[in-house]
Amino acid sequence: MESINWQDFEKVEMRVGTILEANDFPKARNPAYQLMIDFGEETGIRRSSAQITKLYNKEELIGKQVIAVVNFPVKQIANFMSECLVLGVVGNDKEIVLLTPDKKVENGFRIG
Repeated sequence: MESINWQDFEKVEMRVGTILEANDFPKARNPAYQLMIDFGEETGIRRSSAQITKLYNKEELIGKQVIAVVNFPVKQIANFMSECLVLGVVGNDKEIVLLTPDKKVENGFRIG
């Protein structure tokens, strides 16, 4: 694994947001949800596609705080524009466990 320096790490803008909506994404190649996430006043609401259908249902995602990278370029996935990358731990069976703060914090707080 290649090492990075502090300046490289500072370029990655990870922020906490709250999921407002979670919808099925039938046009995705792999099972996924379309998420609307509120990252607070400065960053705003962003959309993301997340392959988390094995461990999460849509109803339990609403109101859940997650950590995401918000400064990647927009990526088109099928007919959907993903504006951030929700972070998770990938298990042995490719099941993704979301990274979440263990206490509620203000939307938009930066990880660092």
